[in-house]
Amino acid sequence: MLPKAKEIVEAADRKMQDSLAFLEEDLKTYRAGKANPSIFNGVTVDYYGTPTPIGQVASITTPDAKTLAIQPWERSMISKIEKAILDANVGLTPSNNGEVIRCVVPALTEERRRELIKKAGVAGETCKVSIRNARRDGIDALKKAQKNDGLSEDGEKEGEDELQKVTDKRVKEVDALISAKEKEILTV
Repeated sequence: MLPKAKEIVEAADRKMQDSLAFLEEDLKTYRAGKANPSIFNGVTVDYYGTPTPIGQVASITTPDAKTLAIQPWERSMISKIEKAILDANVGLTPSNNGEVIRCVVPALTEERRRELIKKAGVAGETCKVSIRNARRDGIDALKKAQKNDGLSEDGEKEGEDELQKVTDKRVKEVDALISAKEKEILTV
């Protein structure tokens, strides 16, 4: 493949990888019945007037498979962290003993499992759309390079074929991520 076409395909692939990385991070926040500190990734607490992620004002640990322990670095933050968890509606009820906030992760109901699977499917489709958009942008760039930069017609066609292979590979990775998450959600 010609250097210009290869450069365009690699740029499109980087965009596709970014979409996949975003999907992976998003799927980590789904509460699948076991304790996972990333449940709190999107939860912010009011830290002296600044919305701050819980992980930056406390340590979050998993003493066992069904419990999350949050130990604030300042005792005054306990009530604020509890309020932030309740307000975030992550499906956990915090309780504290004056030093540590504990959140017991309840077992998922069948209805909640179906909701999470549907949500994961939607996230997967959104990621696939993003991947296809990167492919379309790559094809447009290849056509532009053929028109303006002297890329041969064969070079453009070869670049499009390579771009399609990369797209198919990334879509398979999305499917694998989603099916693994579905399996995790369905595991009781």
